[in-house]
Amino acid sequence: MSDSTQDKDADPASGVSFSSLDTSDKIAFVVGIAISLGHVYMNMFAVLPSLLQNAIHFAGFAFLCALIYPVAVKGDGRKPSWHLPVNLILGLIAAGASMGIILSENAIYDRGLRLTTLEWGLSIITILMALEFTRRVTGWFIPCLIVVSLTYIGWWGAHIDGIFKFAGLSWETILFRSLFSDEGLFGTIARISSTFVFMFILFGAFLIKSGAGNFVIDLARAVAGRLTGGPGLVAVFASSLTGTISGSAVANTASTGVITIPLMKRAGFPPKFAAAVEASASTGGQLMPPIMGAGAFVMASYTQISYTTIVAVSVLPAILYFATVAFFVRIEAKRHNIGTGEGEEAPKFMTIMRRGGISFLFPIVLLISVLIAGFTPTYAAGVAILAVIASSWLTPNKMGPKQILEALALGARNMVLTAVLLCSVGLIVNVIATAGVGNTFSLMISDWADNNLLIAMILVGLASLVLGMGLPVTASYIVLATLSAPALYAMIADTMLVEQIANGTVSDQAKAIMMLAAPDKLALLGQPMSSADAAAIVAAIPVEMSSVVRESMISAETLGYALLAAHLIIFWLSQDSNVTPPVCLTAFTAAAIAKTPPMATGVTSWKVAKGLYLVPLLFAYTPLIGAPVHEALVISAFSLVGLYGFTAAIQGYMEAPLNIIERVIAITAAAACAWPGLLIANFAGVAVVVGLFLLSMRREKAAAATAAA
Repeated sequence: MSDSTQDKDADPASGVSFSSLDTSDKIAFVVGIAISLGHVYMNMFAVLPSLLQNAIHFAGFAFLCALIYPVAVKGDGRKPSWHLPVNLILGLIAAGASMGIILSENAIYDRGLRLTTLEWGLSIITILMALEFTRRVTGWFIPCLIVVSLTYIGWWGAHIDGIFKFAGLSWETILFRSLFSDEGLFGTIARISSTFVFMFILFGAFLIKSGAGNFVIDLARAVAGRLTGGPGLVAVFASSLTGTISGSAVANTASTGVITIPLMKRAGFPPKFAAAVEASASTGGQLMPPIMGAGAFVMASYTQISYTTIVAVSVLPAILYFATVAFFVRIEAKRHNIGTGEGEEAPKFMTIMRRGGISFLFPIVLLISVLIAGFTPTYAAGVAILAVIASSWLTPNKMGPKQILEALALGARNMVLTAVLLCSVGLIVNVIATAGVGNTFSLMISDWADNNLLIAMILVGLASLVLGMGLPVTASYIVLATLSAPALYAMIADTMLVEQIANGTVSDQAKAIMMLAAPDKLALLGQPMSSADAAAIVAAIPVEMSSVVRESMISAETLGYALLAAHLIIFWLSQDSNVTPPVCLTAFTAAAIAKTPPMATGVTSWKVAKGLYLVPLLFAYTPLIGAPVHEALVISAFSLVGLYGFTAAIQGYMEAPLNIIERVIAITAAAACAWPGLLIANFAGVAVVVGLFLLSMRREKAAAATAAA
């Protein structure tokens, strides 16, 4: 990984006095404040050209990265005497080169996209600095992937055979496109980073400094601490709320896990299971509106669907995921006879609300209200930051000038990894767009899956797992969305098309289009038929005509939800690298707190986080995303029962042990609960799951009576 990690004990935001910091940390503190104020000005008051704002964004965080992630640290953790001047020089070179090349944009266009010797140097230095700082924050994988990508379109792509053969571009063209194109280092993804993502990371920093983190833990203990398996449910509830602050699974685990994991262990949960619950719940923080990590903002940019819509449709799926983790907790509590954790003194609800509730709840409510009112996420985040400061004065944690400066510094510090990563990933996305790799890869997925949506999802899941071994979640989602979203979108849209043709609801305009696309099937249209016959008609449509046919037969709104469903599937599957061995940083972080074997904890986390694989099936096969609210609630209610049945089948336990036959029945009933379009099957599945639950309750009571006798 990186040469150094952030020294949180030396962060003024942690309560250490400014005078006790070393010189580099003092500089980082001041620079962090300047960067945060600069971004607030650019996003709230100024209107800068996109390329210029993105270059300023990269320059500032490259300089800050040089200080926070130094080039070398001694084995005992001490920084060598020369580290500060060397890193200052590297940071200044990176900032100067990136600003210099962007300020030369007009001159380059005037010369017909020709670079001078100085501009060649500035371009190469900028990319090299991006590689170096990406290496520092994430390790070697992404820089190596960037080098492979750039050399592919400049050199070795011309020397391979097959569908990925690429004639190649001149290095001057590659440098220009890498920096100035919409997909490059200072392109769309960097724009997302410099606007939405930064403002929400800063908002989270202000929430943390206002005491919201402690409030979340106390609130979770007050609400869930008195339920069966309460300490475990506290972890689930606290991590879901903390996810709205941090948007980072690892940060979520580190912040809440130090409290919830010991709490679960003292209550009687096995240490490995306690760590797995925290890791799985913290991973769900990435899925929890309104922040959802950086992925929601990238998704909004890719799909051109409003951020507000993405957040709105993500609420019910997030609840289903956390419910699945909670089911594992309850079943494990029943298995080990763990009660409510009465030995832990849970705070009173009204006490914690007076102590800090307003500083957390009011800004969140205001943020959501401003978003619903139609304002941009950037503006909403700015308003919410002011609300945090104002509402803190109604609590004991009043934010004065010192706390505000610390929050500004903390926000910039927390953004370093994300900013450097998102900008640098643009270099890979630019290559994918330039060489057309995304379309080719999507066609390959469709071919390998034989247009089977489930197989395609399995392939994407495997790809996300492999990418997740070297890429952080956001980067993994960006790369996967670029490569495979078109294939998933086409399959989901074709499923809708099959249903419409089978129902016989085909307009005259659609028939005219079909006359060109598949004239031999025209006579079959307009009358009800089996799904198999309708699928055969869709399969007969040439690939080059398929998008035209979809647009003629399916409304633009419905197609938009199909696209969103494809991206949400990828986004959810991208999270699995957090909890799936061999590389699962969230599980490893929880294991370090619980003092359990990392790999074994990862395996348990993978089991507990099964919702990451089950909920995307609802995106693919049910109208959960685009359905009216009442219909989405019905689907969610049936699915909730099904998820409990699935969890019980996996664990072999409800209120009492299940035998092998009952486990098979439970998992079959679970599938029936969520089976799309068959209400009879849904109700039957619910009836079976409820029946098994009541049967297990009788067994539990009988066992208790026997034990008492």
